[in-house]
Amino acid sequence: MYLTDRSAPAQADTEPARRRGLRPRVAPVVLVLGTVSLITDISSEMVTAVLPLYLVTTLGFSPLGFGTLDGVYNGVSALVQLTGGHLADRIRNHKLLAGLGYGLSALCKPLLLIAGSIGTLGTVLALDRTGKGLRTAPRDAMISLSTPAEKQGRAFGVHRAMDTTGAMLGPLTAFLILRAAADGYDAVFGVSTCVAVLGVVVLVLFVPGRGQGAAQPAADAPSDGKAADAPPPGPEAADAPHGRPPVRLREALALLRIPRLRALAGCAALLGLTTVSDAFVYLLLQRRAGIGEEWFPLLPLGTAVVFLLLAVPVGALADRVGRRTVFLAGHAVLLVAYALLLWAPDTPALPPLVLALHGVFYAATDGVLPAALAGIVPEQLRASGLAIVGTSQALARFCCSLAFGAAWTAWGDGPALAGSAVGLLCCAAVAGFVLRPAGETR
Repeated sequence: MYLTDRSAPAQADTEPARRRGLRPRVAPVVLVLGTVSLITDISSEMVTAVLPLYLVTTLGFSPLGFGTLDGVYNGVSALVQLTGGHLADRIRNHKLLAGLGYGLSALCKPLLLIAGSIGTLGTVLALDRTGKGLRTAPRDAMISLSTPAEKQGRAFGVHRAMDTTGAMLGPLTAFLILRAAADGYDAVFGVSTCVAVLGVVVLVLFVPGRGQGAAQPAADAPSDGKAADAPPPGPEAADAPHGRPPVRLREALALLRIPRLRALAGCAALLGLTTVSDAFVYLLLQRRAGIGEEWFPLLPLGTAVVFLLLAVPVGALADRVGRRTVFLAGHAVLLVAYALLLWAPDTPALPPLVLALHGVFYAATDGVLPAALAGIVPEQLRASGLAIVGTSQALARFCCSLAFGAAWTAWGDGPALAGSAVGLLCCAAVAGFVLRPAGETR
């Protein structure tokens, strides 16, 4: 696919050009969106790295109170994703919706400086997650539509690697600010605001808007062989974007009639119900390994480093061996991390082991799930399809945060984590059966 010159025909990617190495590994828009995500994640992860400790130790929140806020953090994003995905498809301007989402999140960062109660914090976090919900599906749709179906895993891997670079630099920046500034938390929130604004500026100036070319369908089906489940695009699918009528809500909801999409959304929700949020994982690790509070902001850094190193190779591996296999393997790795936290051996290797496994889990799941939709959802409804699957997963994780916080408050962190581990094992077995390739009976 010829991806650098949108005025050139798709056939411009000739065999001689490929032999000369002129074809880029990923579309330029993937790299630009990756840069936006990198900058934005520095901002958001600065806050995420300090927020659990800030709420629990400084403001005195209980695990149930923190679980409620963490649930809001994920749940609001889930509800808004559907709106963002449908609107992006309807107005055929993914950049506009993504920009609104990034801008709203940037506006929320300075409000953390004045939020001191659970109600105020909940409102600010809800607005921030509204921004994330608006931008996620349109952004992933731009990545998907600029990439051939057989290269989706690599493209999302590159984006997630750049995104994770920001997730790695964010906690490190927060750590350095807390050590250097007198009013550490206020300084973190202030710097986070400035960085978030920079991300919006890069999006506005460098990400292509309307008229962005979409990748042509690959001649071969994706590695999972699921393309046959997608309904064939209508006659208008081959027209230029401005020649198609607006996507109606009925068309977006009709995606639920695609068996493979229902299976992906259902399994993403099922596994999300037993996936403990990152913040709780870091709190558990800090308590069970006896890590000092001053080192807490660096815990997400360990996850981010492993995710960064593995996102691209694991995404490419998923393109070759099958996205189902890699996706389920990632959850098996997460189960091992839960087992280590439950065992909590008295060894200095516990923190790096748990964080490494946590990073492998994200490398095997975060970009692989949206990549699996390339051969299932038509191009003109790609953002809506991504939103349906993303929303099902995020709503499930919202419920998990509430349930885990309540279980921790009532019975302690050990029983709460044990329940999640058993649930994850059962849900992964069900997902493995539901997502088995067509024709496979065992």
